[in-house]
Amino acid sequence: MGRGKFKGKPTGHRHFSTHEEMVAGTSARPRSFKREEAEAEEEVESEEESSEEEESEKRKGTQGIIEIENPNLVKPKNVKAKNVDIEKTSELSRREREEIEKQKAHERYMRLQEQGKTEQAKKDLERLALIRQQRAEAAKKREEEKAARDQKKGEGRK
Repeated sequence: MGRGKFKGKPTGHRHFSTHEEMVAGTSARPRSFKREEAEAEEEVESEEESSEEEESEKRKGTQGIIEIENPNLVKPKNVKAKNVDIEKTSELSRREREEIEKQKAHERYMRLQEQGKTEQAKKDLERLALIRQQRAEAAKKREEEKAARDQKKGEGRK
């Protein structure tokens, strides 16, 4: 079968083992790969054993002399659901506290505004009363003008 325009890599084509080959242990992997894999596993096991021994014996630099814990290191606290204290109130940050105070103050102001006890509400009520009075006067004037027009028409026809 032709390769086409481009040649493949010199390492050859990829070969994937089937499930049956893997179960039977007859995959097409090179034997040298199995050896390298086994050697790597032995090295890992030997490193784990030696690292445990070396850890107690030697440490780099001043670590062996002084036991230091990093104060900036935050260790994750895993709290289980059954150990959670529901009654414990978490302290709010300054921003959160200020936001809550701001909302409460606004609600309090709006309640006073509705009752008409704030300066703004008093000014609004005065303005509203003045506008009502002007409208009433304008309506009265319109009625008078209309009555005068009707009267003029009545006289003109006679």
